[in-house]
Amino acid sequence: MKSRNMGRTRSRAAIAVAATASVATGAALLPVTSASAATARSAAPIVDQQTRASFQRLADAVLTDRTDALVDGAQGDRKKPLTNGFSGDVGLSAALARSEQAALSSLDRRKARLAALGEKYGKADTVVTLNSTRLRGAKAEVEVTETTTLTYRKVHGDEPGTTGFQAHHALTFTADARGHWQLTGIRNTDSAADIAVNQPAMPSGTARAAAVAADTMPNALRAATTRTAPAKAKNLTTGAFDYKAMATYAEKYWSTYNPAYPNFNGQGAGGDCTNFVSQSLKAGGWKHAPGYVYDYTKWFGNAEIQSHSFVGVNEWSWFTQNSKRSTSLAYVYQMDVGDVLQLDFERDGSKDHTMIVTYRSAQGVPYLTYHSANTYRRSVASIIASEPNAYYYAYRT
Repeated sequence: MKSRNMGRTRSRAAIAVAATASVATGAALLPVTSASAATARSAAPIVDQQTRASFQRLADAVLTDRTDALVDGAQGDRKKPLTNGFSGDVGLSAALARSEQAALSSLDRRKARLAALGEKYGKADTVVTLNSTRLRGAKAEVEVTETTTLTYRKVHGDEPGTTGFQAHHALTFTADARGHWQLTGIRNTDSAADIAVNQPAMPSGTARAAAVAADTMPNALRAATTRTAPAKAKNLTTGAFDYKAMATYAEKYWSTYNPAYPNFNGQGAGGDCTNFVSQSLKAGGWKHAPGYVYDYTKWFGNAEIQSHSFVGVNEWSWFTQNSKRSTSLAYVYQMDVGDVLQLDFERDGSKDHTMIVTYRSAQGVPYLTYHSANTYRRSVASIIASEPNAYYYAYRT
């Protein structure tokens, strides 16, 4: 069940008025409904259909407010959106309300950085699907999928129509003694969800499992993120590789995965970003280099078996440099369709994320498509604005 409009049928002002009494006491709680009253009378809280619908509406509203904070104009200029409460039988805890207000302020600053880079969004649309609900004592763990589309405002006139992404979130709702439910926690569950457009900050304190490459493994050259004159446009279809076919594949499967390959998203799977890029390159003419799966000088992948270089971020970089299938670019803005961008979020020498360019504007801005979180045509300017401190590696394929 999708809930895009249910959480926004009342005005933001009306929602704020409904929450005033509870906010004044330090908790964003709403009046007890029949469902929450029944919960209060029971020995343990219950989650019925009405409560699940409220969970979904609140998740939709919180994630919509995050995305709206990036929009230029009226949609993005709402003051104190939903973080003061919610109309129904659930609300935000006071602590999470403060956290979300800080997140919106962070996203508002990102919008200013994007504008300085020549990028604006004119409209946003967020749809949240509730996937599962698990009740454990007084806590409910709710998993949702967010699908967001942002419409580019024509600043230069050659931008694509939209960018979009899918992200997965786990929300924690906690019931108090009276049967009121509060949203007390929200976290991304994608392997690289910190790259999503409306993710305000990268999770801190997370350890990276991959080790820094040994001296025997080639180090790619870092690419500068400053704007420069674009490199000469590639011949997209008549050379050794069909770069349009790479882009077509990536834009076909950015959100609906090709069943001919395994999906490496999920707990402990490591993320699907490089697997997806390798599939796209293969669709454009990259040939298998068969051998042992752990030999980073080999590259192959299908439904049954994949080399480490087919699915691993660092291994892909080592293979493509050794095989001369790529060369390093000095600037990220030199990338063209079919080129690949990798990021090292923690600047520790171990790369963390892989993306492929599927569109380049007439003025030379590359737009990237990738998995984990599933994203369609996101501009390199937007990525830089989200991850200004990361190390960037751009590859001409």
